[in-house]
Amino acid sequence: MKVVFEIEGGSPITMECNVGDNLLELARRGNVAIDAPCSGNGSCGKCRVKLLEGEVESIPSRHISDEEYKEGWRLSCNCKVVADCRVLVPDIASAYQSRMKTADLSSPEEVAIFKAAQADMAAAGLEFGTALVAVEISMAEPTGDDTMPDIERLTWALQEATGAERVVVPYPVMVKMAEFLRGQNWHIAVKGEKKDNIFTVYKLCKPEDKTLVGCAIDIGTTTVSGVLTDLTTGEIIAKGSSGNGQIRYGADVINRIIQSARPGGKKALQDAIVKETLVPLLAKLCQQAGIGADQILRLCIGANTTMNHLLVGVDADPVRMDPYIPSFFAWGDLTAKDIGLPANPLAKVIIAPNIGSYVGGDITAGALATMMWNSEEMTLFIDLGTNGEIVFGNQDFLMSCACSAGPAFEGGDISCGMRATDGAVEAVVIDKESMEPTLTIVGDAGQKCVGICGSGIIDIIAELFRCEIINARGQFVREGKRVARDEHGMGRYILAFEKETETGREVSINEVDIDNFIRAKGAIYSGIDTLLQSVDMTAECIEKVVVAGGIGSGINMKNAIRIGMLPDVELERYHYIGNSSLTGAYAMVMSDEATEKCHQVGGNMTYLELSTYPGYMDSFVAACFLPHTDASLFPSIS
Repeated sequence: MKVVFEIEGGSPITMECNVGDNLLELARRGNVAIDAPCSGNGSCGKCRVKLLEGEVESIPSRHISDEEYKEGWRLSCNCKVVADCRVLVPDIASAYQSRMKTADLSSPEEVAIFKAAQADMAAAGLEFGTALVAVEISMAEPTGDDTMPDIERLTWALQEATGAERVVVPYPVMVKMAEFLRGQNWHIAVKGEKKDNIFTVYKLCKPEDKTLVGCAIDIGTTTVSGVLTDLTTGEIIAKGSSGNGQIRYGADVINRIIQSARPGGKKALQDAIVKETLVPLLAKLCQQAGIGADQILRLCIGANTTMNHLLVGVDADPVRMDPYIPSFFAWGDLTAKDIGLPANPLAKVIIAPNIGSYVGGDITAGALATMMWNSEEMTLFIDLGTNGEIVFGNQDFLMSCACSAGPAFEGGDISCGMRATDGAVEAVVIDKESMEPTLTIVGDAGQKCVGICGSGIIDIIAELFRCEIINARGQFVREGKRVARDEHGMGRYILAFEKETETGREVSINEVDIDNFIRAKGAIYSGIDTLLQSVDMTAECIEKVVVAGGIGSGINMKNAIRIGMLPDVELERYHYIGNSSLTGAYAMVMSDEATEKCHQVGGNMTYLELSTYPGYMDSFVAACFLPHTDASLFPSIS
């Protein structure tokens, strides 16, 4: 049998299949991008497709109305193929990959962050510089009287130029050496690493090409960002972001680990991040910088523990299984060739060390970038992304934990939730008297509403609470044009009516959505509260709050405090530092000393397992109200 996926805005893809094949799994095998945050268990309702021809066997879903079902709409995860068919994959189902809103790394603010990181590291006594060097050498041309082999000519010239006692010429260099030396008339530049008085050759170049290039990468659960940098000057020569290709296997790390444990799953997840994400991203960066991929001589990566395991193709199942011991915290001696990255095959791949199963190298790199390890100020570092990780401390101690907030901050578990792609509501203000909303929507001017992303959900709930439309439990207590109720009396607030949206379906938030989000924000606040309790401190002890992560960039901090997600301290103490994982990876790629410091920071950080900590569940339950059951914790909320 055949299934034709008609991709809106793209070319159709035809897949051979068997009777009973799951439609979503079939799409995954064919690299058809269909958003499935719940990884196909039918709970999110985001993997909608439209049956155009043929027949599928589908299970009824609360996410598909009777009218929509008659029109052909189905959840791909609930469909089994029973005959040849043709299905439409709407643009909204694949936009997560093609039009994900990512950080503008070229903005003055983001560029300033990288420059500040370099200055901060220098102020802390960490010199920027690596063991990589580029030298220009000349050799005598062989003759009948001078029969010295090419390898010895190169070795002697490098020993004289670098002072190294020994020169190592690896195989990838050796096989190209003879032709290159003669083509350049024995006058070349050599890039390599000098360490422990041994010079290892990485690349033979033209004499004018002595630029040393490094690459810093942040592998997030949802998005991936990278920069190319001149390792001599620190200048950013290329930058870019994209969606993580693994998204179609689930919004959170647990679903991806489960998927990787299935037959062929580990390879599929590794291919999704390497071949589908990093290879095209690095190609784009190299094109932007006007260099070949083999000129990248050093890569540093910040990623959570699961992403690190899936990147290198290591079994990630122990991360989620009791006693939650991953395969590795730190990994040395990894090269670009080992995992198929488009860079110099000899380039070292340095992974920021993990701390625990759910606090990974992205947080270690982020903590490095915050400089909290070098400060007397009591600093709270919060990374808000698909996962929520928290670090508290200063130069004397560092405590860390991970919050099981779920996918709500990326729009998961929310009926009209979505990631920050075109059409997502990212900010909201509600008039208290009329209850009419003013929406800020991701995309070009005139973009119609499609759904709500994380920052928008925070604003909506905060505004509904401020305007007394909902109570502390998230239940609707006012009536009006924008408040509707279903046959069971459950209320919802309508942000956009059918005629006002891109899809022709209303965009709203209901009491179940609000309850799901209250639990997510409660997980964040209770994680902060538990970390403070573990060192016998309170929110009053926090002198500085550093917020990082993709979602953090769009958050209205006052609203996050209003709903009880973040501690009620002066707004002046809050600082947004962008993608701290990428900033930390940048510092590491630029500096051997910063790399060593990052490993020290990781080694000195204490990981607190919240699920086993006494009193955590009590703290969590208390935080599952707006803003909290203890009003004294939020004195500024009126």
